[in-house]
This record gives sequence, C-alpha cells and structure tokens, in this order.
Amino acid sequence: MARETALEGKLVVLIGGSGFLGKYVAQALLERGARLRIASRNPRAAWPLRPLANLGQLQFVHCDVSKPASVAAAMLGADAAAYLVGAFKGDLDELHAKAAGRAAALAASEGLDAFAYVSALGADAQSDIGYANSKAKGERLVLEAFPNATILRPSVLFGEDDEFVNRFAGLIASLPALPVFGAGAKLQPLHAYDAAEALANALSYPRHHGGQTYEIAGPEVITMMELNQRIAVSQNRQRLLFPVPEGIETIFATLPGTPITRDQLALLRAGNVAGGTLPGISELGVTPKPLAVFLDRWMTRFRKNGRFGTKIKAVR
Repeated sequence: MARETALEGKLVVLIGGSGFLGKYVAQALLERGARLRIASRNPRAAWPLRPLANLGQLQFVHCDVSKPASVAAAMLGADAAAYLVGAFKGDLDELHAKAAGRAAALAASEGLDAFAYVSALGADAQSDIGYANSKAKGERLVLEAFPNATILRPSVLFGEDDEFVNRFAGLIASLPALPVFGAGAKLQPLHAYDAAEALANALSYPRHHGGQTYEIAGPEVITMMELNQRIAVSQNRQRLLFPVPEGIETIFATLPGTPITRDQLALLRAGNVAGGTLPGISELGVTPKPLAVFLDRWMTRFRKNGRFGTKIKAVR
C-alpha cells in the first residue's frame, strides 16, 4: 500500500504522545508530512523526536487529561487527534474512560475531522478487570461524544525500547532459572510501528475508518513460554524456564513491588489474541511483521559476548 499523504500539512494532536506508542505514532505521522502537537504531562520525554521533524512541524505542550481546560488548549486549531493515554495503575476509570470522553467531546466542539482512541484487546464493560473495564467504558464515551471516531484495540506491543520483551530479556540474561507466569497464555504480539501505521491510516481517512472498531494484532499466536524460549535462544543462553502454578501466581501478584499486578496477571491469563469478529489490521492497510524479524538483533546487547557469541539451536 502506498504511503498515505492525506494528513500532509494537517495539525494532529497526540494526547499522551510522549509514551511508548506515542513516539512511534509521531514518527509515522511526521513521515506523512503532518504537523504534530505532543500533548503530555511530561512533554520533555518526547524531545528525542525533534531531529525527525522539519522546522515548525513539531510542538510540545503540557497537558493534564484530568483538566478539561488543559485538553481544550491542546486541541485549538487541530485537524485530528488521537488519545493514547494508558496505564495499569491509578484511577483507570478517569484516565481511560472519563478523560477520553471529555477529549472526544472537545475534539467534536473544535470541529476536528478525525479522532482515534487506543483501547486494548479484551476491552469488556462486563469485566472485573479494571483495565479491560475502563477501556470499554472509554470506547463508549468516545463514540457518544465523537460518533465518527475510530477505535483501535491493539494486542501487546513490542519494540526495541519496550517494557515488555525487554523486561523478560533482562531477567533471562541475569538468572539461570526463570519462573514463567501465565506460561500457556496466548499472545499475538504487534510491532509498535505497525500499530502506529494503522492509527495513521485511520486518521488519514476518517470517512472510511471512522465509527469502526478494529482489533489490531501481529501475524502469529505464541504462548508466554514460547516467548521466553525465543528470547533465551536469541541471547544464546541455555535457561531453565518453568511454569508457575496458578495459586502461586495469584499470591505473587498481590505482593507489593512485584513486576506484575493482579490486573496484568488476569489479562495475561485471559490471553491477548484477536477474536476475529471485528475488522483487523489488514483492513487498515498494514501487513504486520513477526517478532522473529527483530528479536535476534535486539537481543545482541543481552548476549554474554555480544554479536560474537555462538548461536545455539532454536527451541521448537
């Protein structure tokens, strides 16, 4: 698919644009000639994007989504906006739902052409999991305020600077044996830039993509155990990986300071795979790339002898 240029010269606001996904979205939009306004509580975190932009193409504004006046100021003069705020801790109902709905309403009152809301696979208004429940509420409030908004439900995202693959990579590099939580849980990991391309396409053509909900996921389904095995192989390390019994998982996730919360564990157990009943990433013009394309290169820095290490056989 040819590069979309419908956003060239248009001003796009990325609410929460200094986060992990936001930086990939910004890159995709800058490549299309869009003007960007990164609206964030910590806009300095997005300053590394500056070399990618032409003079006057990139703006940074402080924005607190809990304060409508702050969001309204960020929306002034914009043509399109995307709500990228996401968290596993804090007031999720406020961050994922109420604030998203207010942002969509402000976008509508400002007369924006397009609005996108980044939700999550597994978003469910009936769920007892705060993350899934609040994302579903956010979808509803956004569509009520901006009926032509596009909802994107991404699977777990990976990238060279992510906090997902790299978390496990660090543990595998330092521990001879590693417990695997949710070992049988199925994932459909999606490269963050593929997610960014999908979002950019949605904003480019709101007449075609507006008012729809898309499940965007990677090209392959793997388990958590398989993911850890692949990371170990890419690091040229032999590691003992063993599944954690469900009862111990639950106790561990309730302890303070652990690397996984109860919500994250519940989401992991539920799996992170597209249901197939909604349009997917291909309908947004993107062919997602598998994890294997990147993993060996990314894991070089975790190897004992760097790129000079001997490659071990892959686990099947």
